[in-house]
Order: sequence, then structure tokens, then C-alpha cells
Amino acid sequence: MILELNIFLYIIAFFLALMALKNKDLVISVIFLSGFSFCMALLYSSLGAVDVGLTEAVIGAGVSSVVMIAAVWHIRLRKNEE
Repeated sequence: MILELNIFLYIIAFFLALMALKNKDLVISVIFLSGFSFCMALLYSSLGAVDVGLTEAVIGAGVSSVVMIAAVWHIRLRKNEE
């Protein structure tokens, strides 16, 4: 059962990364990257590296997503000022 879960998570992670690269809207790309990071956290946890999975979930899916959304927000504000 774990093997099937890992394969499923690898496929989902691949498509999330691909969609993040192909998308033109930066906010949508950040959301896809956040989903990719969460999927990788689940993969790390299912492979037995729970500490790495927890760190990936907190830093990768949490903090990085907030920082990237804030950066996109500031870029859009400055673009609207010009």
C-alpha cells in the first residue's frame, strides 16, 4: 500500500511542478508550488523521514508560500503605481 501511495504522490508532485512552470499567473504558480511542497512533505513522511517531512511542511509549504505571495503582491502594487 505504501508503494502505491508513493507512486501516486510522485505523479501528483510532478504535475504540480509542471503546472507551476507552465502557468503565466504568478499567484497561481505560487499556489502550485505550495501544493508541490506539501506533496513532497507527505512523500518524505511516508518514506520514514518524518523530521524532514515536518520541516518541509513548515518551511516549504508555509513560510515560503507566504513570502512568495507577499513578493508577488508588492510587484503588482509597484506595477499599478507606474
